Amino acid sequence: MPAFPTLDGAPLDGKRVFVRVDLNVPLKGGVIGDDTRIRATLPTLTELLQRGCTLVLASHLGRPKGPDDAARLAPVAARLGELLGREVRYLATDGPAAPEQAAFVADAPDGSVTLLENTRFDPRETKNDPALARVLAGYADAFVNDAFGAAHRAHASTEGIARILPSVAGRLMERELAVLGGLLDAPERPFVVVLGGAKVSDKLGVIERLLDVADALVIGGAMAYTFVKAQGGRVGGSLVEDDLLDLARQLLGQATERNVPIVLPVDTNCAEEVKPGVETSVHPTDAIPDDLKGFDIGPKSIADFRDALAGAATILWNGPLGVFEVPPFDAGTRAIAEAVAASGSMSVVGGGDSVSAITKAGLADRIEHVSTGGGASLEFLEGRTLPGVAALGAVPWG
Repeated sequence: MPAFPTLDGAPLDGKRVFVRVDLNVPLKGGVIGDDTRIRATLPTLTELLQRGCTLVLASHLGRPKGPDDAARLAPVAARLGELLGREVRYLATDGPAAPEQAAFVADAPDGSVTLLENTRFDPRETKNDPALARVLAGYADAFVNDAFGAAHRAHASTEGIARILPSVAGRLMERELAVLGGLLDAPERPFVVVLGGAKVSDKLGVIERLLDVADALVIGGAMAYTFVKAQGGRVGGSLVEDDLLDLARQLLGQATERNVPIVLPVDTNCAEEVKPGVETSVHPTDAIPDDLKGFDIGPKSIADFRDALAGAATILWNGPLGVFEVPPFDAGTRAIAEAVAASGSMSVVGGGDSVSAITKAGLADRIEHVSTGGGASLEFLEGRTLPGVAALGAVPWG
């Protein structure tokens, strides 16, 4: 049994349920770039509707400082309605607690689905203001948190409301915690971790924790240059966190002591700047010319990374291996995405950029688990307590 309450056995039939979902999708000009997170909400929403519930949904989108037309949830409501095959009620307001919003929720018919306006239009959301949590709690009889991607934030719509209403985890939250927890507790071996992205500082805790669990770590992306420079390499103008060089050396030493190989890129695709059509050249990662910067792993590194994944029973991948948004610096990320998908292993991919790469390559259905959590996944893997999970079950059922 999980250490948190789930939908199983929860007395929700026929009730009004406030569901915190994670609909924070890439949105530009009203067009959704990737609906992975919207699709991930469907199992929970469908189950609740089958149980006769009336749903009030809440999500943030971006980081607006107040009402902002570019961050309204109208396109999300429309797409969710298409996927559910039914109307998703939505009203553009100044925030989830606006008087017009409250009246709109009050008029919701039984069995309907209503999506509130962007929670971050209200500055009290990120402050976990009890007054806002009480307004949101007044919309429903119970709370289901299915927003794993926001579970690491103690906000009014994730943690505060769970202190007021009886609450449980949704199916997405349950699945995320079970899969990621399994990686830490009892992964099938060999267990290989692939980490990318821009900064070592974003993944320090994860690296330290996974050195106790993984059989090998593969490190690419810009964060690799800090490790290469820490070993005495010359990385040109590549991104380096100089204040972390000593710590990088310590992590490399710990990995050696624990007999956990850390695979770093041996060659790098370089250019003067990131832009389509720029002149590129491949150089050893520890001998990049001063006037160039590294933007993707090179062909030898791709081969090395593939070899590291060969035979893995479990793979965790978080973070791109280059500036994959701009060809030709997407080659490394695409190659590893294909290798992970073809591995036949228990594969888990997390982080917005990695998930986007998998999705764009049409490989998502060949990955065992595509995590919707970015920062939440990393904090969970570090071993931190997630406020949105810890608060579940705080209020007994009446």
